[in-house]
Amino acid sequence: MIELYSIRDVARILAVQEARLRYWMQTGFVGPTVRKGGRFYYTFCDVLAVKSAKDLIATGMPLQKVRKNVDALRKALPDDTHPSTKLRVCCDGETIVALHDDVAFQPIGGQIVMAFNVPAFGEHVAQVLSMPRVDPSAVRESGPVRSSGAPHEVTDNPTEANSGTTAYRCFVEACAAEDNGDSETAEHLFRQAIDLEPNMAAALTNLGNLVYRQGELEEARKLYDRALEHDPSQPEARYNLANLLEDLGETDLAIAELRKVCAAAPDFADAHYNLGIMLAQVGGHAQAKEHLERYLELDTGSDWAGHARTFLDQIAV
Repeated sequence: MIELYSIRDVARILAVQEARLRYWMQTGFVGPTVRKGGRFYYTFCDVLAVKSAKDLIATGMPLQKVRKNVDALRKALPDDTHPSTKLRVCCDGETIVALHDDVAFQPIGGQIVMAFNVPAFGEHVAQVLSMPRVDPSAVRESGPVRSSGAPHEVTDNPTEANSGTTAYRCFVEACAAEDNGDSETAEHLFRQAIDLEPNMAAALTNLGNLVYRQGELEEARKLYDRALEHDPSQPEARYNLANLLEDLGETDLAIAELRKVCAAAPDFADAHYNLGIMLAQVGGHAQAKEHLERYLELDTGSDWAGHARTFLDQIAV
């Protein structure tokens, strides 16, 4: 039987935020290949592809080149690859290959920029998944923007790619600092990531969240707008922009943005919740009911689910 991993599992294994994995999946960059019961799951080969993408990005390799290498790796990996398979994944910046552990890799460019041993990584996977996990639905971020929560923090095994200062490394470290409650360090690192890569939409969005909580609404709005300019399909930026617009009293614009989020990311539970509440407030009870019911399909047990049921009861009266 093929072992499958949820997006939450992969977030823990690779110390990558779930939002980042959803974004990669939605843009077709790298993601799960199995769908069961309406949910997507990663095979071990998929997890190897995501790890390779993460490590290659950390070297500063352009995304288009990363995508090309990861596609080549998927084709090179045997279909029955499992955590104990004696393979090494290597890349010299031009070519990525999966080799038997006893086969030497001769880099074309003169040096190896990424290499990791599959069995060792398989042990890392098993170790992380054996750790206790905090249920993200029980953790809600305080402040004006509701969050789905962050994955249990772990440290991915380093590879030869993970050295030097890159925008993505700053981004990952900023996310870790934010998860640990160190907003000042997180803000500094997000700004550093943007200085290194001005088009990094995820860093623009997360920096927008930080300044939003500090009450700097105009700067937050500009950051969300910049994120969407560079990546119009990113649901997190549009969702947070909608909440900010609601705070500014621009409810019609907020509703329009949330409609776009729900259309592009139908499993984005919080977007359905907030859209349902806003629609109810402006009298759109039928549509509000639709979105609140969709929210309850996605989140049945949290406190917010109780609030959603209360609003549905009020609408029905």
